Amino acid sequence: MDKDLEVLSGVNVSLRPITLADTDLIVRWRNNPAVRQNFIFRDTFTPEMHRNWMNTKVAGGEVVQYIIEEAATGRPVGSVYYRDIDRENSSAEYGIFIGEDDARGKGYGSETARLFTAFGIRALGLHRISLRVLSGNDQAYKSYEHAGFQREGVARDMVFLDGAYRDVIFMALLAPSV
Repeated sequence: MDKDLEVLSGVNVSLRPITLADTDLIVRWRNNPAVRQNFIFRDTFTPEMHRNWMNTKVAGGEVVQYIIEEAATGRPVGSVYYRDIDRENSSAEYGIFIGEDDARGKGYGSETARLFTAFGIRALGLHRISLRVLSGNDQAYKSYEHAGFQREGVARDMVFLDGAYRDVIFMALLAPSV
């Protein structure tokens, strides 16, 4: 893991690099039904899975992951990350989840998206930041739009979840041209 990653401060949230000490939080959040329902990967998340993610993907630079904290209290409420970082093409896939039930609907996700995409462009040199969102996750879709992501397309019936096929919407944000 890159020890030189900076803390990102906003009005309502602060973002700090993830550590192995966050394992219990990540496992609890990822197994929260309100979080799990918006993920394509829905298997029970274990501490071993998280430690493997940290020791391979994060340590190997394929992933940059942060913990979202409430700025006023310092309470951890979720996580944001870039995965599949492609340094040759300056691209990555964005992901986020708010794990604490009482922290949803407060604008933390939108503020985090703006902070983290600006960081990705400035500090990581990303040109293209993409994401996938399940159709029907309207709150996340609107948050991504507010952060500057544009819809690029939809993969109809891409995944089979909860006994039904679901569409997956693809969105992306490009670094501003200079």
